[in-house]
Amino acid sequence: MRTAENNVLWVVYQMTVQKQAQLMNAVCSQDEWDAMERARPGHHQLVRAGIRTECEAELLARGTSGDAKTRATIARCTG
Repeated sequence: MRTAENNVLWVVYQMTVQKQAQLMNAVCSQDEWDAMERARPGHHQLVRAGIRTECEAELLARGTSGDAKTRATIARCTG
């Protein structure tokens, strides 16, 4: 049986951090994104919506940050 948690979609977006010139990637659920957009339309920039797992969203948000420098690693998302 599937739980409600398995049906959650995730979003990666860019947000401005005070006193920093560059944008920072962040992750939230689709519901949270929808609420943020209703409260402040266009304030944050959507990178991708409809991501099936939080792990996939986190990997996308992180990009190459945290990757090993000396050897290739494979990040696994289990679900």
